[in-house]
Amino acid sequence: MKFDILTLFPGMFSGPFDESIIKRAKDKQLIDISLHNIRDWATDRHQTADDSPYGGGAGMVMKAAPLAASIESIKSLNPLSTILLTSPHGRRLTHSVAMELAVKPGLIIVCGRYEGIDERIRLIYAEDDISLGDFVLSGGEIAAMAIVDSVTRLIPGALGSSESAESDSFGDGLLEYPHFTRPPEFKGLTVPEALLSGNHELIRKWRRKESLRKTRTLRPDLLSKAILTREDRKMLSEIEQENPHAM
Repeated sequence: MKFDILTLFPGMFSGPFDESIIKRAKDKQLIDISLHNIRDWATDRHQTADDSPYGGGAGMVMKAAPLAASIESIKSLNPLSTILLTSPHGRRLTHSVAMELAVKPGLIIVCGRYEGIDERIRLIYAEDDISLGDFVLSGGEIAAMAIVDSVTRLIPGALGSSESAESDSFGDGLLEYPHFTRPPEFKGLTVPEALLSGNHELIRKWRRKESLRKTRTLRPDLLSKAILTREDRKMLSEIEQENPHAM
């Protein structure tokens, strides 16, 4: 997977992309990340990449010409890559969206800044728009990091275990079950007996039920979209009887 990130602040990525899963994926050559400073395509001596908006108002807008030149240059090198804008107008980044992006040959991620980008860039070049949620960030760099991280986890071989991504929260439409490790007792709280039993079927059932319980309690909206088995529905009925008001 090839990631090309167009940004005014390439230095923001040095920490997150040089640690943990992303670093290992790069070392394995499973992903290739290139950072491109949009100012490099500005033609004036000050490398100006923003200007005041037509019609007045606060803030600055990223100029069309440097953005267009940078996008066209990178796209010519990676013609199969999808041009993606980080934008509050975009569709929400979810697990299913990350899965969709993970099968693409490459992503050209354009990081917005200031009041946003010249709308003509969106109309001419954008093939997708992605938002992290209904809140405001200083720019698209953090969103780009989240996109790269969520997509990289889904690339075969990026994680230590192929099961890790599948059992993550949202992997099957539900929140993930609780996790415990040593010691078996901590500040009066003990590890559930099922996890200490060594019985794999008992452990599987406990994890599934707790996944359903957590989803029902914290994100009940997910249950309406999840594919539930007969066993799942039986477990939900038991959870309802155990604590009918926990919604």
